[in-house]
Amino acid sequence: MSRHCSFPARVSSSPRRVLGAFLLGGLAIAGASAQAEEPASNTRWVSDSLTTYVRSGPTDGYRIVGTLTSGQKVELLSTQGDYSQVRSESGSSVWIPSRDLQTVPGQTERLPQLEQKVAELTAQLDGIDDTWKNRVQGMQETLDARKKLIDELQAARSALDSELTQVRSELRDAQAQLGDENKQVLMRYMVYGGSIAGAGLLAGLILPTLLRVKRKRNDQWV
Repeated sequence: MSRHCSFPARVSSSPRRVLGAFLLGGLAIAGASAQAEEPASNTRWVSDSLTTYVRSGPTDGYRIVGTLTSGQKVELLSTQGDYSQVRSESGSSVWIPSRDLQTVPGQTERLPQLEQKVAELTAQLDGIDDTWKNRVQGMQETLDARKKLIDELQAARSALDSELTQVRSELRDAQAQLGDENKQVLMRYMVYGGSIAGAGLLAGLILPTLLRVKRKRNDQWV
């Protein structure tokens, strides 16, 4: 029996080739598991690992009547011993070793679907990247605006602090000047009061003397 393997087409290269390869492998495993859990049917696929000859009967003693290609879809008709009778897409019924059949589609059939799924996931990742870039840009713009506002508030505070310092200095100068003026006014009141007191004292001393002198003169005239 002559066997050879067929290989699926390579996935087109892209900046996300490595990620695509991982996704492809994961989807292949998931797809195989999901389809293995489906109810059994009469649909089978020739194993991906070979291209095998098929016979006219259910043992190795029957003659070879053709070949089936790896991944080719066939219909299971019956099983006898280690062989299974299948009908190919061309309509012919042949016998193939049961070990060379599998219940899930071959890689050749699954690969386009997996590639499409990878492309969709890659597009979603690109969309997520763009969304995050936009969100980061928006947050950066918000941070820049807040930083600008903080700088403006700090500058305004510095200006107010400087103005407050100047006002306090002017207030201290005004208070010092007012203290000097109060002292001068007090001195003036003291001088004025002293003058009045001196004048009163003087008047108190002179007026009685003048009255006695006047009284003496009046007495002499009499």
